[in-house]
Amino acid sequence: MVGGEEEEEETQQEKGRLMLADGVAEKRPQSLTPRSGQQVSNGFTTSGPQSPQEGPAGTAASSGGPASGPVGGGGGSSGGPRTLVVQQTSLERPRETWSKKMDFLLSVIGYAVDLGNVWRFPYICYQNGGGAFLLPYLLMAVFGGVPLFYMELALGQFHRSGCISVWKHICPIFKGIGFAICIIALYVAFYYNTIMAWALYYLMSSFSHTLPWSTCTNTWNTVNCNQYMSTNHNVSWSNSSTSPAEEFYMRQVLQVHHSPGLHQLGSVSWQLALCLLFIFIIVYFSIWKGVKTSGKVVWVTATLPYLVLLVLLVRGATLPGAWRGVVFYLKPDWQKLLSTRVWVDAAAQIFFSLGPGFGVLLAFASYNPFHNNCYKDALITSSVNCLTSFLSGFVIFTVLGYMAEMRNQDVDAVAKDAGPSLLFIIYAEAIANMPAATFFSIIFFLMIIMLGLDSTFAGLEGVITAMIDEFPHVLVKRREMFVFGLVCACYLGALSTLTYGGAFVVKLFEEYATGPAVITVVLLEVIAVSWFYGTSRFCNDVQAMLGFYPGCFWRVCWVAICPCFLLFIIVSFLAFPPEVRLFHYDYPPWTTVLGYCIGVSSFICVPTYMIYYLLHAKGSFKQRLLKSITPEPSSNHHRNAIITNAV
Repeated sequence: MVGGEEEEEETQQEKGRLMLADGVAEKRPQSLTPRSGQQVSNGFTTSGPQSPQEGPAGTAASSGGPASGPVGGGGGSSGGPRTLVVQQTSLERPRETWSKKMDFLLSVIGYAVDLGNVWRFPYICYQNGGGAFLLPYLLMAVFGGVPLFYMELALGQFHRSGCISVWKHICPIFKGIGFAICIIALYVAFYYNTIMAWALYYLMSSFSHTLPWSTCTNTWNTVNCNQYMSTNHNVSWSNSSTSPAEEFYMRQVLQVHHSPGLHQLGSVSWQLALCLLFIFIIVYFSIWKGVKTSGKVVWVTATLPYLVLLVLLVRGATLPGAWRGVVFYLKPDWQKLLSTRVWVDAAAQIFFSLGPGFGVLLAFASYNPFHNNCYKDALITSSVNCLTSFLSGFVIFTVLGYMAEMRNQDVDAVAKDAGPSLLFIIYAEAIANMPAATFFSIIFFLMIIMLGLDSTFAGLEGVITAMIDEFPHVLVKRREMFVFGLVCACYLGALSTLTYGGAFVVKLFEEYATGPAVITVVLLEVIAVSWFYGTSRFCNDVQAMLGFYPGCFWRVCWVAICPCFLLFIIVSFLAFPPEVRLFHYDYPPWTTVLGYCIGVSSFICVPTYMIYYLLHAKGSFKQRLLKSITPEPSSNHHRNAIITNAV
């Protein structure tokens, strides 16, 4: 009996090793037969030639026992091929798998298609030349984003491990990358779910005959509140004027007027605290049992946003002035392609949109069957992601064109806000001035919540899978408690984003905690896989799974183009650091230092683990260094191996 995981057995079969089936050895070419002194896949060494009379196994074979069939003509003579009969059963709990292929695809699509597709892509597109921006965007996707996406899916599916334990099979000294990814995922959970809490507040406020951000007669409104439309000739707009949607967002939802900045955040908003608590309750009961439950939830959370996007697109296309927004969105400005900033934005957008480097793709793919066609999955899901971004641009800009028509302004004057403000101020105000405003408000903010939930499910599942695979004896049977503790930690970590100055904290995390750190981590990941593990070895792994060898294009991308692609983003970020500003608050210099400290706090895991590994390894420094870059074979997963029958 050989103890080991069922999935590893399948891996061994694909590598041409000993095939086992209920104790009956299948016929194999003579070149694959273990000879005397050779190791079989479980790490044991075969014995010398043995005749049927030399032991119990031979007796069983010669007397017509269970082994006589396989031995028959092949093992009867000493010169014939030798056969090792091994029965293998699993002594450990088998790895969880997706119930259906569509569960996996919808989970990956739901992870990749998030809030950034709705607000970030349209804004960056029109800011960087409209239709001309699609050229650098597609080039960066083909040569950078999709190869990274494909690589992570293949790594996770072959090694069937999370982002921490997978490194012992690739390059052990880079294991700190996995811990860095987990810390980055926690930082994302601290601020990302707060945006969903804002959307939930809007959703609950939408259940009224008149939307509260459509009038200036509420308790939170100021004398500067101005409901300006071209149809209302009694109202004039000045530089000090504010819209009712802007005052609802800033003075009622965020209450940012109570905080002068990051140095004085103020108290926690109990309304937002309750909204965030409700969001995390949904998250917990969606992921506490693993991909079996989250794979069912995404059938709603990943598909409903597309239905809502289509409804909003049809509604937006029928509004007066919609064509103005579409022209502004797609009108190409080829001159802007000469600007380095456009190419940097294209690279950063496709990278953060597809989302390699967060450990999610590794985790999701690790629950796939070994022979699943992850190549086709990578092409399908990345294509759906890019098309969704493009579609979202029409949904946003048809409405912005309508707003420009109603205000008798240019589209660029209306579309000056980026980020969440584009959704919670501009789009919310446009909805408030539509017929059937309540209905469209409800489905729009419900869509925002669904888009965010998918990404949260995925991000936390990446952390959970990584920790459970790294510490299986402690966490496998305590998954529910571990998930509960993780969700509680994320909620407590998010409390600073629920204060009156919480929007400033969200912006700080968004700019510094994830961006540079995760790009640097992925750069090291590509270098470790392509240069240390080796592209040829990695391609052999892909061939063992899929039956075909990756083409020259993919190999060149992994070895050279992807590292250059990531290095280009990092250098550009360092050379042109972003000027962080939110509303009327300019972030002081000390916040930049704080932001870099937050970013480095995750990345520091990589060099720290390298030093730890070299100090604790045995042997001379050269031996330690060699061991640190030598991958452990996946067969080491097989523990408690016992050979019960050898012929």
